[in-house]
Amino acid sequence: MKKTNNGPIADPGRTNQIKNGTTMTGDFLSQNDARIDGKIIGNLIVEGRIIVGESGQIEGNITCDVCDIEGLVEGNLQIKETLTLKSKARYTGDIVSKRLIIEPGAVFNGSCRMSNEIKASPKKTEEK
Repeated sequence: MKKTNNGPIADPGRTNQIKNGTTMTGDFLSQNDARIDGKIIGNLIVEGRIIVGESGQIEGNITCDVCDIEGLVEGNLQIKETLTLKSKARYTGDIVSKRLIIEPGAVFNGSCRMSNEIKASPKKTEEK
């Protein structure tokens, strides 16, 4: 695993990808990085980096180490290290993150709380 100033980066060969033109409904859990260029309706929990590409759309909450958003996201974010809203990003929701970078042109509607301690996401429990 490599490390940059913005946090760890996994081996590019181990990055999960949801391509443009793909729609996924349901929660997405991964121990590897993820790049989203399609649409996800559900929550994302990733141990690593999430990149939401310019064509990417997410309707749900995101929990990860590092997050770069270029597309459209609606939901709450819990980012352990750095969240970057790129110039074409459109984000609506509440943020909890250690660091926040907002590039000129990005749209952010919601609230932000800076915190060094992001709680681990709750484990999913099975219904009986």
